[in-house]
Amino acid sequence: MPLVLAADLVRSAAVARTGIGAFNVIHLETAEALVAAAENARLPVILQISQNCADYHGGLEPIGLATLAAARAATVPVAVHLDHAEREELVDEAITLGFGSVMFDGAALPYDENEAVTARVTARAHDAGVFVEGELGKVGGKDGAHAPGVRTDPGEARAFVAATGVDALAVAVGSSHAMSTRTAELDLALIGRLRSALDVPLVLHGSSGVPDGTIAAAIRAGMTKINVSTRLNGHFTRSIREALDAQPDVVDSRRYVRAGREAVAAEAERMLSLFAGTSGSTPR
Repeated sequence: MPLVLAADLVRSAAVARTGIGAFNVIHLETAEALVAAAENARLPVILQISQNCADYHGGLEPIGLATLAAARAATVPVAVHLDHAEREELVDEAITLGFGSVMFDGAALPYDENEAVTARVTARAHDAGVFVEGELGKVGGKDGAHAPGVRTDPGEARAFVAATGVDALAVAVGSSHAMSTRTAELDLALIGRLRSALDVPLVLHGSSGVPDGTIAAAIRAGMTKINVSTRLNGHFTRSIREALDAQPDVVDSRRYVRAGREAVAAEAERMLSLFAGTSGSTPR
C-alpha cells in the first residue's frame, strides 16, 4: 500500500461523517505501533510529527524519513503529517521531505498576524500539492500559552478559512492539550455551529482528555480529524514500568520497549475503531 495523502483520508471521513485518527509519533517505536494498530483494525491512520518531536530528535529529517518509511511499508492507508509547526521553515522542510500535509499553528499570534502568516504558508504548501491545517481559537494547554476556556467563534472561523485558504481547521471547543485525565467537556452545540459555518473539515486537538462517549458525540456533531498523543504516551510509559518491575535485571532495552510498543498498538487500534464507529470495546 503506497503512502497516501491525509487530504484523502480527512475528506473521505468528513463525507462519511466518521472520524479519522491522527496520532503523534514520538520515536520510531510509536510509528511502528501506530502502523500495526491500523493494520490490525484494517483502518487508515495519520501519523503526526510535531515541532517538539522534531526538535527532540535534533531535526525533522531523521524521524521524518523513518516515519515515512514505516508508512510506505504499511498494508493499509497511512499518511504522514507535520503537527503544530510554529516555524515556517519547518513547514518548508516537511514539504521537501515528502509530507503530504502540514499544520501551521499561529494560534498564539494576534488574529491579523495569524491570518497573514497562515495564508502565506498555505499558498506555498498548495503550490506543492500539500494539504494545510490551520488553528483558530486557542486549544488549551501547550505550556500555558492557551486559556482552556477560549472558544472558536463560527463567524471568525469562516472569515479565517476564506482569508487563508486552509483545508482543515483546528478549533477550540473545550478540550485541552496534555490532559492525563479524561474529564474534558466539549461544547457539542458549538461543534455543530462550526460545522454548519465552514466548508472544511474540523480538527479536535487535545483529545486525550476527552471520554470515549464524548468523542463519539463530537464526531456525530461534525468533528473529523481526531488528534491523540498524551493518552498513547501514557500507555507506553506504564507498560514499560510494568515490564521493568517484572524483570528488574533486564539490560536489553528491546525487551521492555517492546511492551510499550505493543500497548500503544492495542490502544490505538481500539481508538481507530471508536472513531470509525466500528467498535464497542471498552477503554484500556
